[in-house]
Amino acid sequence: MTDLSIAVVAHGELTAENVNELRRLFDQEYLHDCGSWNPYQPYGYAPHDFHVIARSVDSVVGHVGWARRTIGVGNAEWVIAGVGGVLISECARGEQLGKRLMTSAAQSMLEAGGIDFGYLGCREEVVPFYRSCGWSRVMAAERSIGRDGLAVDDPPGQPLLVLPIVSELSAWPAGTIDLRGRAW
Repeated sequence: MTDLSIAVVAHGELTAENVNELRRLFDQEYLHDCGSWNPYQPYGYAPHDFHVIARSVDSVVGHVGWARRTIGVGNAEWVIAGVGGVLISECARGEQLGKRLMTSAAQSMLEAGGIDFGYLGCREEVVPFYRSCGWSRVMAAERSIGRDGLAVDDPPGQPLLVLPIVSELSAWPAGTIDLRGRAW
């Protein structure tokens, strides 16, 4: 895909046009099953502090969102960037745009400073994509607030991945992961 730009935009700096473009991107994929996209609680998940947005000449064709949060892992606390809202428009798939967006997201996490790891949960079928972007799977139980607002305790085994930002992968501790809020 030619004439493509990628920009990192703080959530508070999104313009009304940005929000409308992101809504179009997400609604093309999820409107029928999930309703209209809401930037303040997308499909019941946690909102993003930053939006990594890919734009072609005339439209937004990709997005990765992330938010800084301190979580508990075992007996330790870590500052992570929780990642969600990873979406590539159907017209832009197969062009390695997902990898480019994930690389830009990781760079923006590093530039933000003080983030130990990127963190995400996903469907099993997309684990190979994230692994190809440098993410590593961790095995742990996860505690969060569900999309319905109720506490959720998931057993070990669901796809959870981390990306070292300023800490080494070997520093990630064993133990239950407490997201202390909604997942992304």
